[in-house]
Amino acid sequence: MDTKTDTRNLIDKFKGLPNEEIVAELDKTRIPIEVAIENLAHDFNIGTVVRNANAFNVARVHIIGKRKYNRRGAMVTDKYLHIDHFATVAEFVDDAHARGMNVVAVDNNRPESKALAKTKITPNSILVFGSESDGISQELLDASDQAFYIEQLGSTRSINVGCASAVAMYEAVRQLGLLPDA
Repeated sequence: MDTKTDTRNLIDKFKGLPNEEIVAELDKTRIPIEVAIENLAHDFNIGTVVRNANAFNVARVHIIGKRKYNRRGAMVTDKYLHIDHFATVAEFVDDAHARGMNVVAVDNNRPESKALAKTKITPNSILVFGSESDGISQELLDASDQAFYIEQLGSTRSINVGCASAVAMYEAVRQLGLLPDA
């Protein structure tokens, strides 16, 4: 594909390259954080979380529950990610712990959640997001190794899960010292 006719939403260095080459290049610089989304209600925001995962070049994305999600919000960025599916919370948690990963719930409804500003995000973390309306299931909250919430200053109880995922991934990358020009 010619770089001038490549209409994909890609940075210039990837224009004209086949998807497989783009994934291979991204694999060289993936950050050591993963993202999981509990898909209980076919949430339209999952595509946004997937797009954010690509923007921060996370190592993997896990979909827990329903396999199908609205890919339009992902803007085809799912093609450049490694995405796994787990039918149940137990399967996801077993896999995460077998690989030495820390399951981190991003949830403002859990009493033991700490403020993000006071949370240390380690390189072996999987940031877990729930559905827009219901958050993370109690089963997944109970199986999490830690939890944090994003501090807010206004009157609303929460921010959109797509926005929350961007804030959480940015903070993870910042804490790990992986921001460009940082």
